Amino acid sequence: MIVKGEVIHGAQLGRKMGFPTANIDARAVDGIENGVYYSQVRLDGHLYNAMSNVGTRPSVDGQTRLLETHIFGFAGNLYGRTIEVDLRLKIRDERRFASIEELQRQLEKDAALCNPEL
Repeated sequence: MIVKGEVIHGAQLGRKMGFPTANIDARAVDGIENGVYYSQVRLDGHLYNAMSNVGTRPSVDGQTRLLETHIFGFAGNLYGRTIEVDLRLKIRDERRFASIEELQRQLEKDAALCNPEL
């Protein structure tokens, strides 16, 4: 499923953990289960592997449903740009972690599944 939206500012926690994300408000996005997905993003003529989380981010007491996408091999400012995220395969459910360190370790495992080049 493809989700299209404008990249908005987030809490920048992903950046602090080594996984900066492009965030899209997903409150109005229907038909997608919350969870972590292998995804792809096309930017400026390039197709990038990505990992995306759809949900409320229970480990950081999130309230708003977001689509957060880490784009492998991309560095740049996407704020205010409209992007399309193709959610290709759900790899796990969204869940609450006991600590940010535990979340970071899981993100590293998710990243290895979503981008075998790591």
